[in-house]
Amino acid sequence: MSVEHQKLWDDFCVRWGVVDSSVPLFHCDENLVVKIKTVGKSARQVLCRSALMEALVIEQVTYLLEDVQQEHTTYDGLIYMMHYVEDGLVKPLYIGKTETRGRKNPISVNVKGISKNKNKFARWGDNKQYHIGDLSEVVLNGGQNNKYENWANALFECYPTPNPTLNRQTYFWCMAWSSSYTGIWEEFGPTHLTFLEYLMIGVASSAFGGLLLNSEGQNRA
Repeated sequence: MSVEHQKLWDDFCVRWGVVDSSVPLFHCDENLVVKIKTVGKSARQVLCRSALMEALVIEQVTYLLEDVQQEHTTYDGLIYMMHYVEDGLVKPLYIGKTETRGRKNPISVNVKGISKNKNKFARWGDNKQYHIGDLSEVVLNGGQNNKYENWANALFECYPTPNPTLNRQTYFWCMAWSSSYTGIWEEFGPTHLTFLEYLMIGVASSAFGGLLLNSEGQNRA
């Protein structure tokens, strides 16, 4: 563990109020058993996001959509994180981003119509090839996917299972990120979203070692 990177991480989380604005990722009962819902014509079963998580994503993505509507370029997109909270500190599990604009469209399909469409949901959608969809396939149906098998091993007591039980409460944080904001390395000053994600993964992999589930870009800060 790098003490320097641990301090960088903790300072960033305090500066942006990550703990205070974090919410449970999953809708679960008092025993941490995650609720299941069915989606689509095939009645496919998926893990339920918490109402607080969905509200936070919709709130932050609304800032992105209003930015485009007003023909501004304030926000690059959304930075997000899945994590634990331990002794008031953030222990990162996964860091990612979703950008406001698509490659060919003014609004990315990942955030367009966010309040009504949960299929993509800023990369946390119910569809396959999205976080909840692919994780659900592994946890509920025993699907094979190396990335989400790693997630399942970290998050759940066992799988596949019809009663998915978390090892511990798992939290989610996100915010609309502006390139005018200062990132995790204050010396770099204003930081674009893509570079922020890059730096956060690098710092977290150094500070927290095997806890981080990102496979791309570790040990690069």
